Amino acid sequence: MQETHGVSVVRSCTAVKLTRSAYYRSPVDWQVRDGQVIEALNDLVDAHPRWGVWKYIARLRAIGHPWNHKRIYRIYRQLGLNHPRRKKRRLPTRPSLPVFVPVAPCEVWSADFMSDALYHGTRFRTFNIIDDFNREVLAIEVDTSLRAERVIRVLDRLKTERELPHMIRVDNGPEFLAQSLLDWGKANRVLIYHIQPGRPTQNACIERFNRTYRTEVLNLYLFRSLEQVRELTAHWMTIYNEQRPHASLQDTPPCTYAPSPPQNSIYELSV
Repeated sequence: MQETHGVSVVRSCTAVKLTRSAYYRSPVDWQVRDGQVIEALNDLVDAHPRWGVWKYIARLRAIGHPWNHKRIYRIYRQLGLNHPRRKKRRLPTRPSLPVFVPVAPCEVWSADFMSDALYHGTRFRTFNIIDDFNREVLAIEVDTSLRAERVIRVLDRLKTERELPHMIRVDNGPEFLAQSLLDWGKANRVLIYHIQPGRPTQNACIERFNRTYRTEVLNLYLFRSLEQVRELTAHWMTIYNEQRPHASLQDTPPCTYAPSPPQNSIYELSV
C-alpha cells in the first residue's frame, strides 16, 4: 500500500488492522523464540517418553516454569511429540466350535504363524498349514514378512495341487482378519473359521504341530540365511509326511495313514 498508493504507515496499518509495533518488529523463528520451552520439554520427553502433554505441563509448573499451557501445547504439537491414540481392535463374537477330527482329507485345514531369527538377529516368520485329518503338512512358507496377500498366494498354490477344504481354522491375527482373505474364502466356498480370542486350544492340531516343528527344526539349527531355513524345512516336511511315526495316527506317517471306517462322521477330541 505504501509503495503502490503512497499511503502512510499509520493508515496502512489501520486498513489491514495491524499494530505498528507488529509492523516494526523483526520476524523471529519460533524455535529461537521458544528455545527455553523446547529445551525443557525435550528434557522431560527424554526422561519420561510415555507421559502425556498434561503431565509435562504439570511437571514444568512444579519445577517453577511460568509458561502458559497453550504455549506449551503449541510447541508440543510443532515438535511432533503428540502420540496418536491406538484404537482397541474390536473383534466380533466368535462361536465356540468343538475340536474334531475330520473323516476324510481336505475337509478341515489348520493354519498358524510362527517366528524365529537367523544367527545375526534378522527375524523371520513361517506360515504353516496342515490337514487335520491325517496331520499332513501341506505348506510351510518362510520369509521375513508374510502378509495376507502372501497367505492367499500360498492357498492358491495349494488349490492347483489338491482340493480345497470346506473350512480353514485360524486364530485372530491381522493376516487372517484381512478382508482380502475373507473375500478369497467366499469366492472359493471355503469357510475361514476364527477361533475365540485367547483360546489356542481350539486350534489344537496346528498348535501341536508348531511344537514339533520348533523342537525338530527351529530350535535344532543355527540358520545363516532364509534359503537354509527353506531347504531344511522342505527336507523335514518330506520326512514328517512320509517317514515319521505319528502317535495319534497309530504310529504311522501321515501320508500312509488309513483309518478304519468310523461309526460317526465326527470324532471329538478332548483338549
